[in-house]
Amino acid sequence: MKYDRTFNFSAGPAMMPEPVLEEIRDEMMNYKGSGMCVMEMSHRSKVFIDIAAEAEKDLRELMGIPDNYKVLFVQGGGTLQFAMVPINLLKNGVACYVETGSWSKKAIAEAKKYGEVKIVASSADKNFNYIPDCSDLDIPENADYVYICENETINGTTYHQLPNTKGHILVSDQSSMFLSRPCNVSDYGLIWAGVQKNVGPAGMSVVIVREDLIRDDLDPKTPIYLKYKTHADADSMYNTPNCWAIYCCGKVFKYLKSLGGLSKMAEINEHKAKILYDYLETSKLFTSAVDPKDRSVMNVTFVTPSKELDAEFVKASVAAGFDNLKGHKSVGGLRASIYNAMPEEGVVALVEFLKKFEAEHK
Repeated sequence: MKYDRTFNFSAGPAMMPEPVLEEIRDEMMNYKGSGMCVMEMSHRSKVFIDIAAEAEKDLRELMGIPDNYKVLFVQGGGTLQFAMVPINLLKNGVACYVETGSWSKKAIAEAKKYGEVKIVASSADKNFNYIPDCSDLDIPENADYVYICENETINGTTYHQLPNTKGHILVSDQSSMFLSRPCNVSDYGLIWAGVQKNVGPAGMSVVIVREDLIRDDLDPKTPIYLKYKTHADADSMYNTPNCWAIYCCGKVFKYLKSLGGLSKMAEINEHKAKILYDYLETSKLFTSAVDPKDRSVMNVTFVTPSKELDAEFVKASVAAGFDNLKGHKSVGGLRASIYNAMPEEGVVALVEFLKKFEAEHK
């Protein structure tokens, strides 16, 4: 980590790997002899078509994506996917959602505009500090899909075992844990992820969707951009895509491959998270409210005994060179997002600062 770089614990937009940023910097004015920056070039040019194709190829290799799944690069971020999923997947008009926190609640609210939503499990009874048992969900036969937010960024929980969907399509929002660990894509009908948390710059989602779920019989009033088929048929080039995000994400895909892939990334992430959680387990000032079996490796949430002390900690952390440790405005408290790009030294430095703050507030 360079001396003038901040340890940025933001939930998104978040840190990107320094080697990737340096490579982007070196190509900024003249990408591989093209005489222009990627931000300037036509999305129809051979140079950019090659960039996008290589990004998809590398992602397929990283995740082992089967041939019968399409990879789509879609503008609009996660909020648009809350609507695109029900618009494209509701045939019988019934969807099942597991309610585990702020982002699954937003997805539920959006889906209700397009059909009947059954909440088949919820952790609202304990302020979303755990993942409910999903081994025997009451899923109606006519349900079109079962939807989860696989890692709740705000609440700091994650699934370590996928729900038993009883043969129904599983849809997952993987935004804040995308590419942080191996993923068996065949377990899902559709995976989507806003890239600004763990992969690249804001403004785009990656959608991985099984081909048989891409329909052409949607409501005729459906805006053409909101159809997965539009993007699938045009290789994500129906209109001008977020070229810069595709380019940057492609760099990150190559970087993850160079590290040894997702198994190696999971090993690194689990080690980093253990450093922080081990300290929180012994601390008498800071506590984690999340059930230990459901703790996120990406987003570590914790609190002090009071809101006033939380605020004092945030102020002190900024002065000490740490950024974005304040919890989300909807839940308060504190949060450290330690995504793929957060180096171990950043977590170690944070723990040392936590210890110092605790010693000063006995």
